[in-house]
Amino acid sequence: MTKKKEIAGRLAVRSVRSASVLAVFLFFALMAAGCSRERIIRVGIMAESNWDVPSGTVYDIIDLAAERFEEEHPGVRVEYTSGILKEDYSEWLAQQLLAGTEPDVFMILSEDFHMLASLGALEDLSGLIQSDPTFDEEAYYPAAYRGGQWEGRQMALAYECVPRLMFVNRSLLEEAGVEMPGENWTWEDFYEICRQVTADTDGNGVLDRFGCYNYTWTDAVYANGQGLFDQNGTQCYVGSPGAEEAVLFVEQLNGLNQGAQVSAQDFDLGNVAFQPLLFSEYRTYSPYPWRIKKYTGFEWECLPMPAGPSGANASEMDVLLMGISSRCSDRALAWDFLKLMTYDAEIQGQIFVLSQGASGLKSVVTAPETAERINADMPAGSRMNMELLNEIMETAVTMPSFRKYEEAMSMLEEGVAEAMDDDKNIHSSLVTLQRRVISFLRN
Repeated sequence: MTKKKEIAGRLAVRSVRSASVLAVFLFFALMAAGCSRERIIRVGIMAESNWDVPSGTVYDIIDLAAERFEEEHPGVRVEYTSGILKEDYSEWLAQQLLAGTEPDVFMILSEDFHMLASLGALEDLSGLIQSDPTFDEEAYYPAAYRGGQWEGRQMALAYECVPRLMFVNRSLLEEAGVEMPGENWTWEDFYEICRQVTADTDGNGVLDRFGCYNYTWTDAVYANGQGLFDQNGTQCYVGSPGAEEAVLFVEQLNGLNQGAQVSAQDFDLGNVAFQPLLFSEYRTYSPYPWRIKKYTGFEWECLPMPAGPSGANASEMDVLLMGISSRCSDRALAWDFLKLMTYDAEIQGQIFVLSQGASGLKSVVTAPETAERINADMPAGSRMNMELLNEIMETAVTMPSFRKYEEAMSMLEEGVAEAMDDDKNIHSSLVTLQRRVISFLRN
């Protein structure tokens, strides 16, 4: 009996040892399989420019970034879905989110940002930023960085930016005997030039040359140092003295047209001196062949917006953002890729080569090679003043992002237009409108 117990004991020990060896073997086998398994990071991008201008190199930047990222992260593959048009992108992303199959890192249209942030679809980047010693928020232009903030948290980073500039028909000014304004021009300069160039050139009793087209009351508000809302979306300032001054200025400016309806075609044909446009349009329509297709009969260049009495030569900046899904399984890897796309000087520098916007990074905009890249495509005799672009982006403003922004802005547009069109008392109309919008925001 003792012998049998001894044999049984030995078998039991041997069995335990075999199980241990098997467990160790299985552990290392699983580890090896895990190490060899390819990790995938999925990216959401559009198949065309965010700025509604022609573009034939949409995927070049992402392909360049993907190749470099995969080299720097062995065992990682970057994937994206091609062919998604801008007009379909918001719906595509919404469907992906509903299905739980959204990309790890994706582009965010400015009009979608507050919705995605409020629904919890975006990862709060604040912790990742604070724990990353290689990241410096001061590297961005203030407006570009603020564009990705929601309720005091950094939810996205600027991938590409376009400030709003004033296009000037230089040929028309020369024809009218008017000097080009300087970079630090004011509302007074702007109005006086518009007054001088507005004319009936063929003598038929109808104005056919105009000072400006599409200079809006919001352009004037920002250039007069005013904001329309607070960051939290609980206050509205359209009734402030600075905003009222801006609305009155635009009303006075429009009065020069004597009721004539100036159109974009008037500017395209060379009959308007000034029109605010995005930097992306300047980039697109300066070189051949798009220049020939768009503006054929005159020379033009860009300036910052004219400064109001209480402001500076400031304008609005639109920002194309990128963020991380809140359900991303590998946040560290996604953060590395997001940084590559939005913070790396080499990748961001390609925006000036392969896209129509501008980088949100100060070092990229002011780099000598950036000026060389832009001006290489410019027609003879034309050059982009990069110091001017730097100043414009430094003073640019972005709108706060909150849940009711779109509706509140629509209320302002409608209310201000009604006050200007119906010759109502501007002061009382704006004060009443402000109260109505604040009530809407708080209820």
